[in-house]
Amino acid sequence: MPNETKTIRVIRGRRPKVVVIGGGTGLPVIVKSLREQNADVTAVVTVADDGGSSGVIRNYINVVPPGDIRNVLVALSDMPELEKQVFQYRFDSGDSFFAGHAIGNLIIAALSEMGGGIFQAVQTLSSMMKVDGHVYPASNRPLTLHAEFTDGTTLAGEAEITAAGKHIKRVWVTDTDDAQEPEAMPQVIDAILAADVVVMGPGSLFTSVLPNLMIKNLGQAVLKTRAEVIYVVNIMTQKGETERFTDADHVRVLNRHLGANFVDTVLVNIAPVPKNSLDAQKYNEILVPVRPDYQGLRDLGCRVISADFLKLRDRGVFHDGDKVASEILNLAFQVGTMKKRKR
Repeated sequence: MPNETKTIRVIRGRRPKVVVIGGGTGLPVIVKSLREQNADVTAVVTVADDGGSSGVIRNYINVVPPGDIRNVLVALSDMPELEKQVFQYRFDSGDSFFAGHAIGNLIIAALSEMGGGIFQAVQTLSSMMKVDGHVYPASNRPLTLHAEFTDGTTLAGEAEITAAGKHIKRVWVTDTDDAQEPEAMPQVIDAILAADVVVMGPGSLFTSVLPNLMIKNLGQAVLKTRAEVIYVVNIMTQKGETERFTDADHVRVLNRHLGANFVDTVLVNIAPVPKNSLDAQKYNEILVPVRPDYQGLRDLGCRVISADFLKLRDRGVFHDGDKVASEILNLAFQVGTMKKRKR
């Protein structure tokens, strides 16, 4: 299917401002490629993760889970490679006290305690790590993800939700420590409103992308921004989240959660996934390729850009960050300062 285009003005004389919202393994890949292609990148990272080393640290120290933030910091850092490797080093499972912890997670947790919160800690660390761009936690406080399933039951906690094996109807977030309504910091809102493009994904729809949008003022900023809003559809469906989903189903879920058709452009992979290319034991949440529904996307008001975005590595199926970044920047250069009227 050929790319669909619309005529919009070109940026001249400055780096395009790209805000990427998400979490998980896809976010650092995309922001790294955008940085290498000279974008002014702001990464808005979910803080509702409660699994792995991040979850253990969160339980002991009561800080925002640092794992996704750590990976994005490294992706945007100009530090020497050895220093990045030290920051990313994860202690061997045989080390009973530090087992499984990444050094970077411990540093982020320490700075959070020293500086009064995760947001300032990440800004301090960004300076120390010579980050080219901005890394903003979606909230300065730890959040808990909640889900209602199609059978009417509910669960709290990202790890519990994904392990439930049920179909998710909707998700929302609450402040982990009290009844305070979750809020994004003003810098996050300002970045979204000033962006040329706002990108969501790739990443787990219900547990990496939507937890950010469910922070009320952040979701409202995405609805209000005059930037081009882009959704990068996952290549594969995910067990417990998007089983049997088409690409249009992903967008319908996003629209339903924010109460409006707000996605302008959707990036869709059309390269076939070779059989036996996926290690089903290593990537046990990954199921089958997402089915295309171009008419469904058009009916939702989306422009569709379809291309070969596939990258096979480590017996897994991933997006090619360079190709995705190129398409995002093509849109950013077109959008320029002529912001469209939002629906």
